[in-house]
Amino acid sequence: MEDETLDDAAHGSSVSSAQRVFHALSSAPRRKILAYLSASGLTAGEIADRFSMSKPAVSQHLSILEAAGLIRREKQGQFVHYSLIENNLVNTLNGFVQEVCPVGRPIKKESQARARAEELP
Repeated sequence: MEDETLDDAAHGSSVSSAQRVFHALSSAPRRKILAYLSASGLTAGEIADRFSMSKPAVSQHLSILEAAGLIRREKQGQFVHYSLIENNLVNTLNGFVQEVCPVGRPIKKESQARARAEELP
């Protein structure tokens, strides 16, 4: 146990950052949120509507993803919009996994359809 503590101290924030990412990806709801945001941003309410959990619980999941550097949030008026941080290796790998995941694939397709609909005039 002492060696792990020394290892953590030696690597500084990089270990902490990696731990945040792995913690964020360890949860099925958080992976689903990433799939929903894969091609299109959503408001906090739109994300919460897709889950059968309380809005504070969804908010906590969003905070964990944001702290891991996987999503960003932007306040627009009274709404908070969330989007994926695209130039992130973890999100790139997660996008690949979503292509083969039976749970993530349909969610990602929904996100892509939403993005196409937003592009239409």
